[in-house]
Amino acid sequence: MATKKAHNKKVNTVTKVEKAAHAVQQKPVSRPRILKGIVTSHVSDKTISVLVATFKVHPKYKKRYRVTRKYLAHDEKNVFKTGDQVVITEHRPISKRKRWIVANKTT
Repeated sequence: MATKKAHNKKVNTVTKVEKAAHAVQQKPVSRPRILKGIVTSHVSDKTISVLVATFKVHPKYKKRYRVTRKYLAHDEKNVFKTGDQVVITEHRPISKRKRWIVANKTT
């Protein structure tokens, strides 16, 4: 019986490795997040601050309320000014707080 247990353990570890390799190959590709907001500051070089407003629902009372957040976004050509409505997309980290780039300007 001792040999059968050892043999079963070996078979189980091989199947676990195969399952893990199979799971890695079928990992879905995520798409970048896209947000719309208003430029609140363009003081820094090639960086703008974008105010994005979203709505959340209170879990108990079901009332919708507005939540705002500021994101730092990369503006390569320093084109955007305060008050412009822009679309930003998620990107690789550019600096400590910049993980977004400006996709385009909306009207």
